[in-house]
Amino acid sequence: MNDVGPVRFVAKNMRLDLRLIAEMIAPDTRVLDIGSGDGTLIEHLFRTQKCDARGIEIDMAEVTRAVGRGLPVMHGDADLDLGHYPDGAFDFVVLSRTLQAVGRPRAVLRQMLRIGRHAVVSFPNFGHWRVRAQLLFTGRMPMTRTWSRMWYETPNIHPCTIRDFFALCAAEGYRVERWLAVDDEGRRAPWRRFPRLANLFGEQALFLLSRNGEKARP
Repeated sequence: MNDVGPVRFVAKNMRLDLRLIAEMIAPDTRVLDIGSGDGTLIEHLFRTQKCDARGIEIDMAEVTRAVGRGLPVMHGDADLDLGHYPDGAFDFVVLSRTLQAVGRPRAVLRQMLRIGRHAVVSFPNFGHWRVRAQLLFTGRMPMTRTWSRMWYETPNIHPCTIRDFFALCAAEGYRVERWLAVDDEGRRAPWRRFPRLANLFGEQALFLLSRNGEKARP
């Protein structure tokens, strides 16, 4: 009973997509968080779900911050370092709002589903209607709450849409166990089962993936 307060505090102050990702991860599992930042998700999974969670992060300042909090985060690059992990080392491998910033997103996804039974991916949706409208009416790269940096400052080099991601999963033979689209206020899209509508109105998307033939953990 004494843990109820702190757990709710951590969950309430987590970024939206991290809270939703945590809901997709089963308790007592092995988790690798790629681009783990200061370790917020790792701490939450450990405290609330007893997961054996660890992370890799390219920003050394964030690594230092996480390690200073006693969290198992190491310096690493998703494009270069995932190959060092053995097959099936984790139950879940997480990539939160980082897919669009890696150099080789298809290769990174392949590595995630080699070293993990499941991959959990979140990304901002470049097909949202506000993005389309800004491109159509201004002819310039869009600026929204989700896409909030100028084109010459953004780390995002591979923006994609929800339909793009479904197409990639089909081409690679990945099984989509669960998916949903949400806005930045946390409202889940009621049309999440209809990719075309979600692609137009969802500001960000989350996917739980496995290899074909891999049974989802209950």
